Amino acid sequence: MNTIWNDIKNNYNSGTNFTKILYINIGFFLIYKILFVFSFLFETEGITYFTENYLSLPSNKSLVFKKPWTLISYMFVHLDFFHILFNMIWLHFGSKLFLQYFNGKQLVSTYILGGISGGMLYIIAFNLFPAFQDQVDTSVVIGASASVLAIFIAIATYQPNYTVSFPFIGRVELKQIAIVLIVLDLLSISPDNPGGHISHLGGALFGYLYISLLKRGTDISVNFYKFIGSFSLKNKSKLRKVHKRNKKKNDDDFRNNKSEKQKKINSILEKISKSGYDSLSKSEKEILFKESK
Repeated sequence: MNTIWNDIKNNYNSGTNFTKILYINIGFFLIYKILFVFSFLFETEGITYFTENYLSLPSNKSLVFKKPWTLISYMFVHLDFFHILFNMIWLHFGSKLFLQYFNGKQLVSTYILGGISGGMLYIIAFNLFPAFQDQVDTSVVIGASASVLAIFIAIATYQPNYTVSFPFIGRVELKQIAIVLIVLDLLSISPDNPGGHISHLGGALFGYLYISLLKRGTDISVNFYKFIGSFSLKNKSKLRKVHKRNKKKNDDDFRNNKSEKQKKINSILEKISKSGYDSLSKSEKEILFKESK
């Protein structure tokens, strides 16, 4: 078990940014499912309550202000196996195409900013349209769909005529797939799951705007990635400086202590040569005895 865990850690640490996003999503899902089993066995609703109230993104504006981290956490949370399965398949498909033209930093930024965009459109829609007034206090949204769609729409906007092959369908251009996905989400806004489909459209909108700005020379993902990376980089930098400072201090202390000991030994040996061993004090004899050992 320890070997398996070490392999997972090594794969995560040495993997691409796509691998890290994939592992985080799967890790959250597995932890949730394990805790859900224990909640079921002990007849508690702890994990369900925690997920709905602290990880899911609420549509109520006041709740979002109280729990701003949910704008990020919701895009890594899945409760259903098929939900995460299809999202990760699309994530793999979109990321594979995306990374042919862009780098891993841009992928991470598009994933997170696309998810935030999807969450913001969901919040705006539920507080704006009369159809959602009865749900605004209780509705929440989860899942990576908005983030995944942002990545796919971004690459479809950048390379609209790029073709991919599907079994039984043949070769299809990315722009055609993008149009079908957006139309399906628009038509799927209904009483069943309106928040999810609205957030998808928000992610798609970000993907399109990101590439539109990029073509004009503005890459908004660069500064955002620097922003989210600055926290870990600063911490690492501070740790390195502290470590080096302490190491230097320890080395100096060691050298000073060694020098002081050597001076004492030399003084004792000199005293022996002049007056003999019996002239040594009790403490001097103990020092000489310890050093001889």
